[in-house]
Amino acid sequence: MRLFIAVQLSEEMKKGLVACMHDLKKQGVEGNYVPAQNLHLTLAFLGEYDDPARVKAVIESVPLPPFRLSLSESGNFGATLWAGVKGNQKLKIYVKELRQALKTAGIPFEDDKFVPHITLIRKTSSRKPYQVRLPKADMMVKKASLMKSERKNEKTVYREL
Repeated sequence: MRLFIAVQLSEEMKKGLVACMHDLKKQGVEGNYVPAQNLHLTLAFLGEYDDPARVKAVIESVPLPPFRLSLSESGNFGATLWAGVKGNQKLKIYVKELRQALKTAGIPFEDDKFVPHITLIRKTSSRKPYQVRLPKADMMVKKASLMKSERKNEKTVYREL
C-alpha cells in the first residue's frame, strides 16, 4: 500500500487554495489540478509499505508541538506548481525528528530535502504568463496523519488510516 505522512488542511485553507486554482484556470493554466479533498502538506513519503501499524507507532512516538501554518509564495518543481508555507521552525524540527524516528525504526521513505509545499497542479502548462494569487490563509496544526494513496475509478484517492 502507498503511504505518506501529511498535515491535512483545514476546510478554510482548502477553500482558499481552490479559489486560487479556479483563478489559474481562468488565466488559461492547464494541467492536472489536485482535487480539493487531496490537498495536503507531505511530511514524509514512504511509498509502498505494508505495515501501517509500525508507521503509526513512530508518528505517535514523536510529539508534535501545535504550530500555525501560513501560506506564503508559490513555486514549482519542473511542471508541478505548488503553494509554499512560511518558514516555520517548529515544522522543520518536527519533520527532522519524525524522519529520524522513521530511519531508526527501519521504515523506508524518500529522504529528500524537506521543502514544505502543497501541490496544486501537476503537468502545468500555459501559453501565456500567469499570476498565482495565493489567499491569505493560515491554520493551527495539531497532528500529523498517516495517509494511504489508492486509485479508484481512474482517480487518486487519499484516505487517513
